[in-house]
Amino acid sequence: MKICKFALFSASLPLLAATAFANPTVSGPANGSTVSSPFTLSANASSCSSAPIAAMGYSLDNSPTTTIVYGASVNASVTASTGAHTLHVKSWGNQGASCVTDVAITVTTATAPTLPASPEVSVSSPSSGASVTSPLTLSASAPTCTGGSTSAMGYSFDSSSSTTIVYANYINTSISAPDGAHTLHVKAWGSGGGSCVTDEAINVTGPALGAIIPSSALKVANIDTLSGWIDANDSGAQGSSSGAMSLVASPSLTGTARMFVASYTNNGDERYWVSFGDDNVSTNFLYDTWIYIQSPSTTLANIEMDTNQTMPNGQTAIFGFQCDGWNNTWDYTANKGTPQNPVDTWVRSNQYCNPRQWSINTWHHVQVSYSRDNSGNIDYQSVWLDDLQQNINATVNSAFALGWAPSLLTNFQIDGMGNGQATVYIDNLTIYRW
Repeated sequence: MKICKFALFSASLPLLAATAFANPTVSGPANGSTVSSPFTLSANASSCSSAPIAAMGYSLDNSPTTTIVYGASVNASVTASTGAHTLHVKSWGNQGASCVTDVAITVTTATAPTLPASPEVSVSSPSSGASVTSPLTLSASAPTCTGGSTSAMGYSFDSSSSTTIVYANYINTSISAPDGAHTLHVKAWGSGGGSCVTDEAINVTGPALGAIIPSSALKVANIDTLSGWIDANDSGAQGSSSGAMSLVASPSLTGTARMFVASYTNNGDERYWVSFGDDNVSTNFLYDTWIYIQSPSTTLANIEMDTNQTMPNGQTAIFGFQCDGWNNTWDYTANKGTPQNPVDTWVRSNQYCNPRQWSINTWHHVQVSYSRDNSGNIDYQSVWLDDLQQNINATVNSAFALGWAPSLLTNFQIDGMGNGQATVYIDNLTIYRW
């Protein structure tokens, strides 16, 4: 037995192309300018098609990858190869419209000055040249600087003008950094006014700002490769659908990913699910996966990612979560009735999401954290999309008396917009619980 979910939809919602109205304002780099790499992109947007700004982003040339920032401004360090480029600076209104400003730039090879390491700033962690995960531990000390006692220390990354300062002669702290190669500048200032610095080259390989998972958490990894996946049309949807699945080597991150193909008419929805345990004790969960949307995505309405758990009282807690392209929000499930007479309802959060705005033909990292009590009151905490955190902070009851045997299962659902087909892949689907 599977409980039906009703996707929120509006058949009149159009797919809006880039409009010339209220395009983003780019304060740097200037159109036609020559810059070195990395360069600083500064831009803002007051509205898009008369709607408040939900997100901004940027891409280079014909790249399918767009870096998205959830806010009305962008201040980012952008790396580009030497040569002529078109920088596309984008914004999205909260009603789905998109606006874009194109900036022509020429990138020259940057030659950064090499500073000798200060013998007075000693960095014990991380070591120069190390590969680290984020957040990373910075441990450094500088008893003296330029002959005087150290009055303060600090650190910054790359060409950032922002330095974190600690008023002590040592640093032992946890710091976050985005994936990729960076220069960590560890600094000290002497009581006589002198300054000292040691630069550490590091490579960040873990997610920045990702969810924190306790070491005691139980983990089921690569759920996408488990046997026993089943698919069916969601009979609660307006239309109809059919689906297919297979394990593929490409595209994949781990060597094997699961491909979902959904065909739909009249806004049909196709659900896929698999059981991965029978734990009824754990009350905290982190859903962690990578998602790849194959081009085209123009008829993709929603991507739904659920975890269902039978609780000790025999009722089932449904942790329902979706990226809602009808309403441009992250949504979560609530039972507006009683466990015995449930009214399964999608509730919109105030956080932006639209799967048609995700870059196609590229992998996206999605993490969702939630917890429950013994009555099935669920606290939907946060979602991370490509390691950018969006807080949900909503508590609702989502307990259903379904008569299911003890079970843990996960749903992955593709909802269609009109008539069409969508192909979506997931890789390294991992669910943590504690």
